[in-house]
Amino acid sequence: MRRSKRFEVLEQREVHKDGFVKEWIEEGFIAMESPNDPKPSIIIENDVITELDGKKRADFDLIDYYIADYGIDKDNAEKVLAMDSVKLATMMVDPNVARDEIISLTTSMTPAKIVDVVSQMNMVELMMAMQKMHARRRPATQSHVTNLRDNPVQIAADAAEGAFRGFAEQETTVAVGRYAPFNAIAILIGSQVGRPGVLTQCSVEESAELDLGMRGFTSYAETISVYGTEPVFTDGDDTPWSKGFLASCYASRGLKMRFTSGSGSEVMMGYAEGNSMLYLEARCIFITKASGVQGLQNGAVSCIGIPGSVPSGIREVLAENLICCMLDLEVASGNDQAFSHSDMRRTEKLMGQFLPGTDIISCGYSAVPNYDNMFAGSNTDIEDVDDYLVFQRDLKVDGGLRPVTEEETIKVRNKAARAIQVIFDELGFPKITDEEVEAATYAHGSKDMPDRNLVEDMKAAQEVLTRGLTGVDLVKALANGGFRDVADDLLSLLKQRISGDFLQTSAIFDEKFNVISAVNDCNDYQGPGTGYRLEGEEWEKVKDIPMAIDPRSV
Repeated sequence: MRRSKRFEVLEQREVHKDGFVKEWIEEGFIAMESPNDPKPSIIIENDVITELDGKKRADFDLIDYYIADYGIDKDNAEKVLAMDSVKLATMMVDPNVARDEIISLTTSMTPAKIVDVVSQMNMVELMMAMQKMHARRRPATQSHVTNLRDNPVQIAADAAEGAFRGFAEQETTVAVGRYAPFNAIAILIGSQVGRPGVLTQCSVEESAELDLGMRGFTSYAETISVYGTEPVFTDGDDTPWSKGFLASCYASRGLKMRFTSGSGSEVMMGYAEGNSMLYLEARCIFITKASGVQGLQNGAVSCIGIPGSVPSGIREVLAENLICCMLDLEVASGNDQAFSHSDMRRTEKLMGQFLPGTDIISCGYSAVPNYDNMFAGSNTDIEDVDDYLVFQRDLKVDGGLRPVTEEETIKVRNKAARAIQVIFDELGFPKITDEEVEAATYAHGSKDMPDRNLVEDMKAAQEVLTRGLTGVDLVKALANGGFRDVADDLLSLLKQRISGDFLQTSAIFDEKFNVISAVNDCNDYQGPGTGYRLEGEEWEKVKDIPMAIDPRSV
């Protein structure tokens, strides 16, 4: 058959490299509104939920029990279940109905009911609801700081630049598990050089991650995964109760933490049980609420390719983010894992959270080039940052970042590299050379860095644990090495764990270590002229992108 030249050209577009599948309901390849999803129902007898979404208590699985006993406010439950879902969705969108009024209803819903409510909304309505429902008034965003070689000098410099650019939280992980202590220390030091008060984490195996937190090398955790079906949950020898216990361990030391979930995980592991991705994700969110955790990293996250392949999948992602907010949890709303070759699709995905704002718009904007991103690449990376700054300027939207100058950025990267050099010297770790400091100061990625002795670094990283080092040792090393200002800032960050401010829902900190959270900065959006507005000094910063010509100086 003779081909249309138009179609031949279109087939070369980047979007054709993406994977798309038609719905396969029996295996869970359906984003929303599966005919197999349960219908909302609840029966409460003697203050015990004896029926949940059409299932009698005798037939509950372990997730049903956990949600029924700990995850639903029973006071309004029967009343809310009897309300029309369209009416409830209208209340969500209506700016005249305050967030507090909605929360008193949504926290009494069942998983099937809350899914039915958000399913009534189109994409614009979901964004309208999100603008009102995210917990903290001021939006923020988070970055990934990693590299292929687990190079601590590069991590420190990249973390400093990321903090300087405005990321309120920063996350690292490892190429090799034994490097975790060094990576955690490097991102911690670099972030405080870039902007005091930035929170950091190191995503590794759960017991190792908890150990790092207990020592003061991290400020929060979020890679504590929960799942929406019993076979997937127990596949890793976990239960909701064990996850709840782990959450309490973090809280007992004043550490901020979120769970992680995301639509598509049950499909990927073959146990979706014929339900929609959104319904199974709702169960994950209710588990999070039931565990008393501050918030949730969701939005498909590392499974984004699965909802992204089916109809209404990107809408589903925003819907699951919104459900998180409806249960009065902080939402770190995805936009992290790379999922498309198409720049247009990547932007489409981002806008659902960027425009209405969320607590953490991207739980992993890559602050490094994606070839260095050990989280398998992000939806946006450092090479997209100028486009992102223009988005903010064009639309007068606060996406959490601010323009910086090249000269200032070079200085902050150099200071961070020298600070980690001093720590390694003071604590007897393998030497960081001046050549490495110089390279990290100007590097784009690991391709620009000299090699280190990986074996010696791994041995020393393990010594961090065997010697019993803590954050206080880092403070002392910095002070002794001539970085008293960084030492003071790090000590101030550690002190916040004692005050308990890390545990406030949606907690982040400014450069003076004042907490900004849903407690003292609660979202008060109720239509035009209310809620968070990008204005004053912050709007002046957003407008001032380096590539803008000042006509008065020409």
